[in-house]
Amino acid sequence: MGLLIDKVQLTPLSVIPLAAGNVMHAMQRSSAGFAGFGEAYFSWIGSGVTKGWKRHREMTLNLVVPVGLVAFAVVDAEAGIGRRYELGPEAYARLTIPPGLWMAFRGHASNQSLMLNIADIEHDPTEADRLAETAFALDWNAPAYPVGPDQRIDL
Repeated sequence: MGLLIDKVQLTPLSVIPLAAGNVMHAMQRSSAGFAGFGEAYFSWIGSGVTKGWKRHREMTLNLVVPVGLVAFAVVDAEAGIGRRYELGPEAYARLTIPPGLWMAFRGHASNQSLMLNIADIEHDPTEADRLAETAFALDWNAPAYPVGPDQRIDL
């Protein structure tokens, strides 16, 4: 059946260069990872600031970073495996995280970074579990997946 963490998708996105300013695609209804539309929101992340850990029981996340640089950590607690991803204009892609995985993210730019989440359901504070920032010992400076290896997580 495979590991839940293997259902995470990293999808390269297109940037259309224009003299008046680039157009940066995020998602289309026909895109891989599209599971429906519930809401879209932006979140600013300060340099060195970590947000998480959170595990959605129902929501599929589709994360895009058009400004700055954000490191994402995704943990499959059942398998004891964590992976680190990086998104930003130089690594422009969409990270799709299905329900059931723990995730956190950290600003890695010198200034603030901007993240977009295109979620398949509307926000419901009762559908997610939370843990302290120190819940998983993950190396935030390890190479990003798929270049970097899986990290073993002691639970």
